[in-house]
Amino acid sequence: MDKRRFEGRAVLVAGGSRGIGAAVVRRLAGEGAAVGIGYRTASAAAESLVAEIEAAGGQAKAVAGDIGQPGAAEAMVEAAHSAFGRLDGLVNTAGIGPYRPLVEVDESYIRAMFDTNVTGAIMLTKAAAAVLPSPGGRIVHFASRLAYSPIPTSTVYAASKAAVVALTHGFAKELGPKGITVNAVAPGVIETDMTASIIVERGEAIKAMTPLGRIGQPDDIAGIVAFLLSDDAAWITGRTILADGGFN
Repeated sequence: MDKRRFEGRAVLVAGGSRGIGAAVVRRLAGEGAAVGIGYRTASAAAESLVAEIEAAGGQAKAVAGDIGQPGAAEAMVEAAHSAFGRLDGLVNTAGIGPYRPLVEVDESYIRAMFDTNVTGAIMLTKAAAAVLPSPGGRIVHFASRLAYSPIPTSTVYAASKAAVVALTHGFAKELGPKGITVNAVAPGVIETDMTASIIVERGEAIKAMTPLGRIGQPDDIAGIVAFLLSDDAAWITGRTILADGGFN
């Protein structure tokens, strides 16, 4: 594999300051990409990651924005495009996911979830499609294993991620004539600060139900994203890759 396969390319990673997003940022920067690190509130984490990448000789820019708010997704794409003078790929790991049982669900909870996870994804796609190279642009969204098999209390979140699967398929058809691919990754449980409580409570059970016998790591997902952004994935579009270690 070409260890500098993204040399000369620029990628925006929305939600790139922590967890899976940060692993994606490190992977892309390590392979030569200039990376826009989109974040909502974690400014210190984003700036620390920028400093880490620059110290290693790479190029990165922290870009603030809450994609669940009107105009924020477009502004984030524009900021990354302006910083690097080009934009070759979009990775959307941004999302919110608090679970609630039906009895506790209210309209504000539903709207917040869909504003970020669905509307944000749509508007990022629209803004990126206007500046990505044609042909050659790459868009990678994040769904979830829960989109296919919700668990109790996850239903609204799972529905928002099922919408991501649908929009990935649909937008791939719209952008295919421009030579822009649109794909998604649907992870199972991945070990991050956001899943710490789940792993404490159910980690051994998850391992027992996973043929590979371990909890997924952010780097497991970062490698899949890097592949989907690469030239090797030029014939893949409209697809959601289920990455859960074979969980059953």
